[in-house]
Amino acid sequence: MESVTSVIATSILPIFLIISSGFLLSHWQEIDSGPLNTLTLFVLNPGLIVHSITLTELGTDALFRVSLGVCLFVTAVLAASWALGKALGKQDSLLYSFLLIATFGNTGALGIPLADFAFGDLGRQTAVLFAAVHGVLVFTVGLAIASNSGAHSRLGSLKRVFRYPLVYAVLLAIAARTADVVPQADSAAMETLGLVGDSAIPVMLVILGIQLSETEYRSALSMTVTPTLFRFLLSPCLGLVIALGLGFQNATVAQVFVLLTAMPVAVAPVIFSVEFASDTSVGGVTIPEYVSATVFVSTLVSIPVLTIVVTLLQSGTVI
Repeated sequence: MESVTSVIATSILPIFLIISSGFLLSHWQEIDSGPLNTLTLFVLNPGLIVHSITLTELGTDALFRVSLGVCLFVTAVLAASWALGKALGKQDSLLYSFLLIATFGNTGALGIPLADFAFGDLGRQTAVLFAAVHGVLVFTVGLAIASNSGAHSRLGSLKRVFRYPLVYAVLLAIAARTADVVPQADSAAMETLGLVGDSAIPVMLVILGIQLSETEYRSALSMTVTPTLFRFLLSPCLGLVIALGLGFQNATVAQVFVLLTAMPVAVAPVIFSVEFASDTSVGGVTIPEYVSATVFVSTLVSIPVLTIVVTLLQSGTVI
């Protein structure tokens, strides 16, 4: 079992140093993260997905179990957050915003590099698959939830998922594996794809730092306790139950699966709340401020939480 100090030095610290560089850079320089987001969304992430899934060591059974597990996990968390939100008296836009931040964690920008640092190549491959399936759900189910808080066309919102290459990258990778037409790992095509994919990880972390530096959170800090506790207590417990139920044959795959269910709140809900509920306020706090504050707080809290989670998972005592 690795010591807590070792986990911090080898897995947690590198991640948050890169995030901090983006955070500090945004304070020193006026930076528009839009072009970086576009580059990551349309070039780097698709390259990472195609390269990782086509060359993954995961067998067909593991690919199916991880994909099914993500769908079951999102369904379970969505149901639990809905029940908790109703019990707490949340309604309308506040309820839908709570569903978004409770259900969708930062499995991409934070989850993939953390799995890479903590569990190596197989960890990254598992995380990429998890994040790819999760990303599709974010831009379908997540958009459907967000659209309930505004007057926008739900159908029009859901069509946006097909504007992004995420879905096509997943389908292309699966089709190439199924047809057995994947080039050799040392071929020029795959090495080029690998370089593109490797670039995605540090760029995503820098973008996350920039986005955190731009969040408006101070007025909504008191509202972040419940969703933050939900993300770090109930969510990973549900992930553990699902992982045990699916019976992953490889311990590393199971451990990474559980790890990614313990991520802080994703950034996508901030984007959704700005678009669909920017004029909605609860107790003097706008919905975007509430969501942004939860992203900021949960990301900070994740430093000690993920240190403990990684340490427990690497010890093999949990799963």
